[in-house]
Amino acid sequence: MSTERWILRLKAWFWRVGMAIGMFFHKIAPPRPKTHSFSINITTTISPAKGSIELVFYVPRGYRRPLSVPVSDAYRRAAYPIVVNFHGGGFTLGGPYDDARWASAVTENVDAVVVSVGYRLAPEYPFPTAVEDGVDAILWLCKHGKSMGLDPGNIALTGFSSGGNLCFTVALRLNAELKKLSDEALYPSPEMSVARLCALVSWYPSVDYTRTRAERRASNPGGIGKSLPFFLTNIFDSSYLHPRRAISMGDPYLSPAVAPDSTLITGLPEHIALYTCEWDQLFVEGEVFRTRLDSLGKMVTGRLVRGVHHGWDRAPNPFKADLEAEVVYREACADLKRAFKSEET
Repeated sequence: MSTERWILRLKAWFWRVGMAIGMFFHKIAPPRPKTHSFSINITTTISPAKGSIELVFYVPRGYRRPLSVPVSDAYRRAAYPIVVNFHGGGFTLGGPYDDARWASAVTENVDAVVVSVGYRLAPEYPFPTAVEDGVDAILWLCKHGKSMGLDPGNIALTGFSSGGNLCFTVALRLNAELKKLSDEALYPSPEMSVARLCALVSWYPSVDYTRTRAERRASNPGGIGKSLPFFLTNIFDSSYLHPRRAISMGDPYLSPAVAPDSTLITGLPEHIALYTCEWDQLFVEGEVFRTRLDSLGKMVTGRLVRGVHHGWDRAPNPFKADLEAEVVYREACADLKRAFKSEET
């Protein structure tokens, strides 16, 4: 490994510690979010870089984890929808426990089980490992979900920032993987054939890497001062986009906003909620993508949240509740609930 990559790892480690401290203070602000219920480590199968990832489960009141398999027909009928969540952090920072407030909102308002994915981080695991780990998480849930009282035919993807990117890119990569398994008649279990994404909720995502960071900063309505600092986005890009010369910035698994129409139509669910921030360098590409998805016939909800910056809903203030975040989270939960109900009818 080059000296440059070692230095990048040290920088990533430093900012991971800093983000962990910030998230600690974020989660002790009132009202405190619920803690996770249990976690499971699974072995990866898609990525050439073999390893394991952690799946962290947040469950609603009334959920009881089955202790034996197979589950009864009655329990199958009561299976819970699955919300697979991807945390933010530029594919470099953060972890599956960061979005506890969002998970709490979903379990309380949607009556679904949230599974937060601890995908492997760059620079140790650059593109496309995070995307492949996301696909592995969903395939595992499709295979084992019914035995856990979950409904693999009723899955939604959610995520924040880089996790918002993964909502789209994992969905596209999953569609390709399921098609491959179907064509080769390699479904590992009958449950895999009923895997279905019914909704997607993406929060201030990066969706177009064909736009340079300079272009993104210049397009921020809040000005340069409201953008993420250059040194941080440089760490993110240098970590994830490696080796740079081998990656097409227009790859659909990196830049879903420039994917072909046919790829988006077949690879994304019908219900898509997209939330953008007014003072964000990702604002323009998010709104352009919203318009395009709508033109392709997707049922696009969500909105521009005015007067806020990137990551506005996770400020590290332990003394003040973020009432606006609670309101917008409830809006997104209502979208999820409608999407799940539409799949049942």
